Amino acid sequence: MLKLYQLTGCPYCAIVRRKLAELNLPYQEIEVAAERYLRKEVFEVSGQYFVPVLVDGDTVLDDENEIIQHLETQYHQPKEKPT
Repeated sequence: MLKLYQLTGCPYCAIVRRKLAELNLPYQEIEVAAERYLRKEVFEVSGQYFVPVLVDGDTVLDDENEIIQHLETQYHQPKEKPT
């Protein structure tokens, strides 16, 4: 199961949530503290305090652009062309 460490008011997190919804991917949403210094779990997972952070198995991504690229590469299902 994908895990997304995020903050509701974060625009970068919203970009990732939209992509997850677009790809219809189930994920566990983990709301983090607004204060970066309180994001101990985010630091333990990623080595930094910023969100979004996506955990996909052994893969940890801490940049929204890298997350989107990973989701597109790993989970995008091309639409079948009519025959």
